[in-house]
Amino acid sequence: MWILWALSAAIAAALVIVLTKAGLKNVDSSVAFAIQSVFILVISWGVVFFQGNLGDLKEIDNKTWMLLIAAGVATTLSSLFSFKALTMGPASYVVTMERLSLVFAIILSVIFLKEKITWQLVTGAAIMVAGAVLVALSDPKE
Repeated sequence: MWILWALSAAIAAALVIVLTKAGLKNVDSSVAFAIQSVFILVISWGVVFFQGNLGDLKEIDNKTWMLLIAAGVATTLSSLFSFKALTMGPASYVVTMERLSLVFAIILSVIFLKEKITWQLVTGAAIMVAGAVLVALSDPKE
């Protein structure tokens, strides 16, 4: 079942890139992200409320709060950087470079979460890096 959710996330992320790039034509990237953030906030809390999980807030320990806050800061920075990059380059190129985050996530997961490293994981990460290098070396024409 996780594969279905992951593919749904990938499709949604692709839509974010394309719709954001199209919407950035006459808007500052920070303003565009702030507008989207309002909807992120409303929809996210709406889901929590609808699912009846609002009471779970009191169960969250301090360490978890700190980790979630740090992840929220990282999410915000990632989005701001991504939006700025989209104002400067073609979406297909920006997203290819941005998705090197997958390789960084693999490395950090192995180091900090002690996840198992396999030859398939290393090969997949190497292919992602090779693809990003090919895109970086190409000459995008907009």
